[in-house]
Amino acid sequence: MLRALGFPRCPLRCPRVSRRSFADQAATPVPVSYCVFDGASTQPPLVFLHGLFGSKGNFASLAKEIVRRSGRKVLTVDARNHGDSPHHPLMTYEAMSDDVHLLLLQLHLERCVLVGHSMGGRTAMAVALRWPELVERLLCVDISPRGPSAVSKFHPLVEALKAVELPEGVPLSTARRLAQEQLRNTIQDPPILQFLLTNLVSSEGRIVWRVNLDAVSRHLDGLMHLPDFQASYLGPVLFLGGAKSPYISSEDFPDIERLFPEAEIEYIPDAGHWVHADQPQHFVAAVCRFMEQPPP
Repeated sequence: MLRALGFPRCPLRCPRVSRRSFADQAATPVPVSYCVFDGASTQPPLVFLHGLFGSKGNFASLAKEIVRRSGRKVLTVDARNHGDSPHHPLMTYEAMSDDVHLLLLQLHLERCVLVGHSMGGRTAMAVALRWPELVERLLCVDISPRGPSAVSKFHPLVEALKAVELPEGVPLSTARRLAQEQLRNTIQDPPILQFLLTNLVSSEGRIVWRVNLDAVSRHLDGLMHLPDFQASYLGPVLFLGGAKSPYISSEDFPDIERLFPEAEIEYIPDAGHWVHADQPQHFVAAVCRFMEQPPP
């Protein structure tokens, strides 16, 4: 029933995966990069999946706090074309869920708690719907299966990032300042601009975008909604929205209830789309409450 409710060095492991072309392996999962925050509990670990333009580092401080409060191990994962994961021309929810499935198999995780924000939330939904036996419970942060379309907003943003021109040989701090000057007319929200600039990194003596903008641009339309699924996931699900965000509305409830009949919906006050950044303590508390619910 759908119910709407109002790095320590030792435990951290971040394997880097070399970037290469996977054009000839379009249907093959890629080995994504991840970090592990160890906990003493033998209960299923949490696996965090980030949103568009994000990376596994977005959840580092939250992962430590959840380990401290729950004892569970936490993994944070870079999606393909993001962070330290490989670049690949294919970027769909089917492909990204294949990557997560491969990671769970490689780590011999028989069950996990999937937590995904935005794009990562829809990836987590796809994993739960395709391999429900691997998902103890599912938490989707400020995203629904088919929420409001934002393609018209994202296409100009991606094109603006691709158009940034930087001189060779400048340090990263200078490059980010120059990029900021070129982008501020298109991206007028300072926090969003600063967040996007974290994707500008130094690699092999060059300043590059670590997010694969070509792949994002090519698949952006498809990322605005979950593919059609006929099956349902019958485990516990929490849709955790920001009270100031439009991404989970009453118009989404029928799709949520059809795909996730045991779902609850909760909104965190004074939070926008980045719920975990706007209200981190409330976010951690909600995650821990959800994990403490009795198993189905």
